[in-house]
Amino acid sequence: MRSARLPAAAAGVLMLLLACAPVQVPAGPTTAAPVLAGDVLVTADGASLPLRSWLPRSGPPDAVVIALHGFNDHSAFFDGLGQYLADRGIASYAYDQRGFGAASNRGYWPGTEALTGDVRAAVAAVQARHPATPVYLFGESMGGAVIMALMAEPQPPEVAGLILAAPAVWGRASMPWYQTSLLWMAVHTIPGRELTGRGLGIQASDNIEMLKALGRDPLVIKATRVDAVWGLVNLMDRAMASAPTLDGRLLLLYGEHDQLIPPGAIAEVLTRLPEETARLRRFALYPDGWHMLTRDLQARIVWRDIDAFISSPNETLPSGADGRGAAACPSRTECLGDKRTPS
Repeated sequence: MRSARLPAAAAGVLMLLLACAPVQVPAGPTTAAPVLAGDVLVTADGASLPLRSWLPRSGPPDAVVIALHGFNDHSAFFDGLGQYLADRGIASYAYDQRGFGAASNRGYWPGTEALTGDVRAAVAAVQARHPATPVYLFGESMGGAVIMALMAEPQPPEVAGLILAAPAVWGRASMPWYQTSLLWMAVHTIPGRELTGRGLGIQASDNIEMLKALGRDPLVIKATRVDAVWGLVNLMDRAMASAPTLDGRLLLLYGEHDQLIPPGAIAEVLTRLPEETARLRRFALYPDGWHMLTRDLQARIVWRDIDAFISSPNETLPSGADGRGAAACPSRTECLGDKRTPS
């Protein structure tokens, strides 16, 4: 009798796991060409994503930046940097990604393909509005991972360069086995359970007033579904795997106080980048930087470097952070003290 109960118990567990599958809200079929329409980006499947823009006061822009926010954030994250660049002749656009901010299906993971498809839509719409103007993609944290995944897809959009601020690349290869196991179990048993970061002791920035403002911002998601975390980890896996395909102009920004993306994950990305195009990229390392580099107390230092990367591509960064980055990663076998996270 006992042996008969075991298959029944196993079948019960299997049915439980199948009944608690993670929820994903993907994009719909292509219906029209994407377009910038006032304060929204209309994507290829007709979705309207809230859009913010920062434009020079006079004349056409010298370059355009399309900015992607991080996990649980929204497009206002780029406000300070966007205004700074606009004063220097560079236009910027940022939109709320699907499932975040004021976009539809808030809190539900849309899938990597939906997120990368929206970047394609944004590039097409921006290039239609600003023909023959260099377009740069900027991504913070999750936004950086989305851009990395996009550039590894067949026929990625043609852009002038990528700017990745603390890209979310802490995927399964860099996580301890018990974390990946717990996540798998949770997403197949309690995918809709909402989690918060309270009690983890993680600090994202030294700009405490900014962090308090985010805590009061109703568009910032405070409690996250387990299956959204699962989707983010899947995206981070894709981002890490994409590193060998990033062969264009690239500026990677990282702060030594970053408590969300471990240095071992960043080191892994840097050592996977193609050697033959090393001259086209910069690794900027900020000794006083945290995860939210463009909103830290030293944000203006980072803003100046980003402007310089766009406006003066052949010069070293004003802060010298690229020199510190080169010294911290002198070779593919020696990078950031080789602080790899054990698997």
